[in-house]
Amino acid sequence: MEKDNVLIEAGKVPRLSTRLTWRDVMGGWKVRWGIGRYSYLVEPGLYAVGEPDGNSQVLVTANYKLTLDALRRELSGLNLWILVIDTKGINVWCAAGKGTFGNYELLKVLNKVKLKQVVSHNRLILPQLGAPGVAAHVIKKAGFEVVYGPVRARDIRSFLENGMVKSAEMSEVNFGFADRLVLTPMEFIPDLKYALPFLPVLLIFNLGNLGLTLANYVPIFVSLLVGSVAVPLLLPYIPFRAFSLKGALLGGIWSAVFLRFYDVFQVQDSLMVKAAYVCFMLFVSSYSALQFTGSSTYTSLSGTTKETISAMLAGAALCAAGVILLIAYRLTA
Repeated sequence: MEKDNVLIEAGKVPRLSTRLTWRDVMGGWKVRWGIGRYSYLVEPGLYAVGEPDGNSQVLVTANYKLTLDALRRELSGLNLWILVIDTKGINVWCAAGKGTFGNYELLKVLNKVKLKQVVSHNRLILPQLGAPGVAAHVIKKAGFEVVYGPVRARDIRSFLENGMVKSAEMSEVNFGFADRLVLTPMEFIPDLKYALPFLPVLLIFNLGNLGLTLANYVPIFVSLLVGSVAVPLLLPYIPFRAFSLKGALLGGIWSAVFLRFYDVFQVQDSLMVKAAYVCFMLFVSSYSALQFTGSSTYTSLSGTTKETISAMLAGAALCAAGVILLIAYRLTA
């Protein structure tokens, strides 16, 4: 990622290439699939693009490498400074909601790199999606003016060429089908942890019959796809504001299909067993759908916190009910 260094009075500043290498592309592909997601970060600090000097603008971003890569590849031919905040490897939008893209971390890195000795102006260009985490008046007390740039990195060049004035399009937060589709692999892989525990439960219920267990598990696995893939893709069209309810609704539809064709999955023809499956399926579809709130522009931190608490309680009740129904069936069979 780094080519060489830019020499300044305060020391050496790493210079970033605006061209992504094959390693960068593969690294981005892996984290899109949830592989090494929380270790894909760069060292916070000051970086250079091109040949910046004291008059060059300063862009502020997160230390999630995928975010930094998306920014630097749009800066070919420009001379800029990039100030990277320690967001614990989280993107700007999520970090602003969680408080890691905020005043403290910004002031901390400003002092660390001694930015006042590097540039002759006091402007910091922050991504618009970082606005919820940063109070401009606090940063102003430290001697810097905050300017909010466009939503997307691809508009940075036009924003700078237009005298740092945003068009209406640059300020729009779009979250279309393609945006949601890109995020589904990153949601699906981590969400496996909500569905995999049911495998040993079914294996015990089936008295160690692995073949029967795998056939029985298919409806639960489909519920995972419903919550982590179908809900994000159909997000604007599903009723309810709460993501967990969106997942429960689609999970309920899938449960109705399952009850019609339960024998295809070799599930016992028992009301208790089928009810247990519905409990498990509703939990998986609902709770995996809830996880997409962190990737969405649809919710707030406070709203997500409230929903998570209620979803956890409902999910625990569904799982407990399902296990009790399986035990009751086995004891009475």
